[in-house]
Amino acid sequence: MNLSSMRRQFFNRATALEDLSAGLVLGIQSIPAGLASGLLALVNPVYGLYSYMTGVITGAFFTSSVFMSVQATSAMALIIASVPLVTQASDPNVPLFTLAVLTGVLMLVAGLLKLGQLVRFVPNSVMVGFVNAVALLIILGQFDDFTGYASSGPNRVVRTVDLLRNLEQVHVPTLAAGVLTIILILTLEQTRLKALGMVVALFFVSLIVPLAGAEQIALARDIADIPSSLPMPVLPSLALVPVLLIPALSLAFVGLVQGASISASIANPDGRFPNASGDFVGQGAAGIVAGVLQGMPVGASMSATSLAIGAGARSRLANIVAGVVIALGILLFGRLVGLIAMPALAGLLIVIGVRTLRLSQVVTVWKTGRVQQTVMFLTFSAGLLVPLQYAVLMGVGLAVLLYVFQQSNRVRVVTLQIEPGQFPVEGDPPAEVPGRQVTILVPYGSLFFAAAPVFNAQLPTVTESSRNAVVILVLRGETELGSTFMEVIARYAEALRGQHSRLMLSGVAPSVELQLERTGLLSALGRKNIFIVDERVGHALQEAMDAAQRWIDAQPLPVETERT
Repeated sequence: MNLSSMRRQFFNRATALEDLSAGLVLGIQSIPAGLASGLLALVNPVYGLYSYMTGVITGAFFTSSVFMSVQATSAMALIIASVPLVTQASDPNVPLFTLAVLTGVLMLVAGLLKLGQLVRFVPNSVMVGFVNAVALLIILGQFDDFTGYASSGPNRVVRTVDLLRNLEQVHVPTLAAGVLTIILILTLEQTRLKALGMVVALFFVSLIVPLAGAEQIALARDIADIPSSLPMPVLPSLALVPVLLIPALSLAFVGLVQGASISASIANPDGRFPNASGDFVGQGAAGIVAGVLQGMPVGASMSATSLAIGAGARSRLANIVAGVVIALGILLFGRLVGLIAMPALAGLLIVIGVRTLRLSQVVTVWKTGRVQQTVMFLTFSAGLLVPLQYAVLMGVGLAVLLYVFQQSNRVRVVTLQIEPGQFPVEGDPPAEVPGRQVTILVPYGSLFFAAAPVFNAQLPTVTESSRNAVVILVLRGETELGSTFMEVIARYAEALRGQHSRLMLSGVAPSVELQLERTGLLSALGRKNIFIVDERVGHALQEAMDAAQRWIDAQPLPVETERT
């Protein structure tokens, strides 16, 4: 990328007004959203504001994506809320800032190691289950502030049940303020205000609360001090790193998956899609800066990115302007932020939670089969009942197991029938290896350790009738064989030798030949039974077939055949 093109990514005179407008919209909308993220994470809401401010600005300078907005997302906020060390900390919340820096470091390392492609191994069923669990947790987690009733229980599902059993204790003015907020958001968003309707609704309800004399409705200042100043740097605590490593891994995974979805779906102005690993670097840098400047862990936000693009963003300037707007909001209106009514913030988060639900994706996954249904259900259930930091890692483990299970069951062995002048015909392998014949076997699928038993079960059985036969195993396209798979080959070759027959390997890559040599399997099979692949498709197989037929023809016929 030349200097002129890079400069246009940050400032283009022709689109400057559009970027300023988009940045203003995103910045204003981010003020209540940042407070809501802090509330969702069960920490001082101002930390959410700080993370939004630092995230969008830092991300704008370091991500591969021009439009990506890096903020504290709802899913990440819920993971933070499941870390007692963070939620029970004093002010300033050093464990929170340390967690943000540690998460950023993990993201940065993932980007520098070019691990952007690894997220494609996470099955859609896992992500659908996780995202919908997060959405439901967002909704359930707001009922206390929305109703004014302090429920009790070990998790949000149990606390919701407790609320339903004590509906008579709901504080009606608080509930009315929350319901009014939702109605106003849905109504005002249909007007010219669009995304700003959310901001207007929040502040309008907070304004009429004192005018209506509803002094018992909780305000933001009742739960935390909201300063009118920008954050000063705070160093992370290295002593807390071992304790915070698991939640940091969970946060990094969620942030990187969310970022990868943006990298793969939103192109840069030049029409090219950003590099996922480059976006990992940008998110990591933003996380480190956010932690040092008293912010929460941050990651790529699809909703904020879409809002900026929809508002007219054309360059990185839009996110930079948004960060400046948030900073000015903190400096000029910090004290007023403390007057925001808590049920109004709860209503805002309920709207966000409902919009986070992906019911259509649930239906799609449900139609794909029982395995996908089970994976989605287990991930969803774990997200609701287990602390989210562990539920995320369970989802990752489930994804790995699902991948291994699927790949190991996709191995299929076919036999090739090749007649002169005819196209090769595939068919099912014979039940037994026929004597004095060449049997060509072609495996399809990944030949790794978990697939070896499936492959072995499909091989024709070697019997006493399999004498003077040759089995050719076609390995074209395979660049590496696992030790388990090679053990299967070695046992099969030994069984054939026991009946005076041979196993030949065709289309062997040089890397596989080196493996065979290092393990001693090459000498056990015999180098003359190994046919190396070349650029001519089918050439190695033809050589193997010719050698196999010559060897069979050289073997003496059975005594019974000679007498006949």
